[in-house]
Amino acid sequence: MNIALVCSAGMSTSMLVKKMREAAETRGMDATIDAYPESQLKSSLDELDVVLIGPQVRFLEKNIRALVEPKGIKVDIIDSMAYGMIQGDKVLEQAIQLKNA
Repeated sequence: MNIALVCSAGMSTSMLVKKMREAAETRGMDATIDAYPESQLKSSLDELDVVLIGPQVRFLEKNIRALVEPKGIKVDIIDSMAYGMIQGDKVLEQAIQLKNA
């Protein structure tokens, strides 16, 4: 499963990415999880399954949906509470549920 987290500069999600990778490893799950600034997402679309948008940049949702949904990539806003508490396991579960929806 390939997951992209999008924020404004790609920095604020780095700790969450680390926690999500740890949660995936604990589950024995094969997952690639990376953070991207919105400006670099277009060049990183190959093989993505899910794009999760940081709650602080939810205003980008419409543009991101227009970019990725035609490619069959699922999109959602990261749960604000899980993002703020850096709960990688919960955000990973959000991505899994989204992919399977």
